[in-house]
Amino acid sequence: MLGRSERESPAHAVFAAQMAGWNDPVELLDLGTTADTLATVAGIEGLAAVVHLGHPEHPAPGLERALLEGASSLIVTGAVAVPGQWVWVGAGAAGGQVVIDEAGMRDCANVLRSLGASPRLVPTRATVEERIALAGEGGSLVIERTRVPAGFTELPDSAALAEGGPVWYGLLESRADWPEFAGPAQVWLAFGPSDDHLGSLQPTLALIADAGLDLDHLRSQPSSAGPHVFFTSFSCPASGVLNDLVAALTERGVAHRTLAVLPGEAFVPGPDALTPRWA
Repeated sequence: MLGRSERESPAHAVFAAQMAGWNDPVELLDLGTTADTLATVAGIEGLAAVVHLGHPEHPAPGLERALLEGASSLIVTGAVAVPGQWVWVGAGAAGGQVVIDEAGMRDCANVLRSLGASPRLVPTRATVEERIALAGEGGSLVIERTRVPAGFTELPDSAALAEGGPVWYGLLESRADWPEFAGPAQVWLAFGPSDDHLGSLQPTLALIADAGLDLDHLRSQPSSAGPHVFFTSFSCPASGVLNDLVAALTERGVAHRTLAVLPGEAFVPGPDALTPRWA
């Protein structure tokens, strides 16, 4: 069985499951909030969920946090890039507000703002009829192509929504341990130093470097159990390397958890890049 959170685009999540071969569903179970989704997957044997990743190399901060706060059995074990299905449609001349749901806002906000649109956010569970009523005369919708209502056609700027690239999804499972992998995989590893003081992060980063691993991602987060936890993402050549790293962390009293093992090494396109202007 496969599910999704209530905030995720049903069309994109189903497309991801079909593309990756996780299942060939017509629709996915609505498992409620993100916290409810994680708890349900952890509590029901044989149930998995399709979740938005951000990018395999640069995880979405909200997902990292939710995983670490969830049951220790939860892990993401696959990744797939889904072509964006968002279109901008209207029933005539459109110049009013643009009704869009939470998933659409996540994927399209930058493009819409660059075009001078005035988005009106609605819950993802809002029906198409409710969205049409909120848009009113002269309003428009950003919605998945498969859900465009009768009488609505694409607006001239709709093509710009496809320029943002694909949307990355992953398969969330409950497992006793991470899956073995003989080839490269992207690993998400969270850890907390055994103590926290100036320079305490360095010995843990040294263990990662000594394993021959280069970090693609490092983020800190305040922790109620201590000053900080750290989230990392890196490409790992084989599960034996991860086993050795985890053993070294355990030996040194460093709390840790593997949040994802995503087979593959070329996750194209890569994460959004910025062009820095240094002082």
